[in-house]
Amino acid sequence: MGCFLALLAVLSPRLSIFFVWLLTNRMSIAFTSGWIAVLGFLFLPWTTLAWAVAYQPVHGVRGFGWFVVGLAFVVDISSDLNGARRRRSIPQRRQR
Repeated sequence: MGCFLALLAVLSPRLSIFFVWLLTNRMSIAFTSGWIAVLGFLFLPWTTLAWAVAYQPVHGVRGFGWFVVGLAFVVDISSDLNGARRRRSIPQRRQR
């Protein structure tokens, strides 16, 4: 099941978050508030998924887990910035 979720995460982090929520209890363990998970699902899907995977119930995120969460945050921000840059580079249609 873990390999399937990893492959699914490469294709779509939001779909992977949905299956992690549906099939495991990692999301409820990692997030005390459902609102934080929903906001993460909408705005930072890679970071939300990395947090759910790296979170340890007693200790939280520690050690290498912070590296994974930080890397996911960089991927989220870079994909958002790249999308904004591409939207600006598309020429506007002329209205007649």
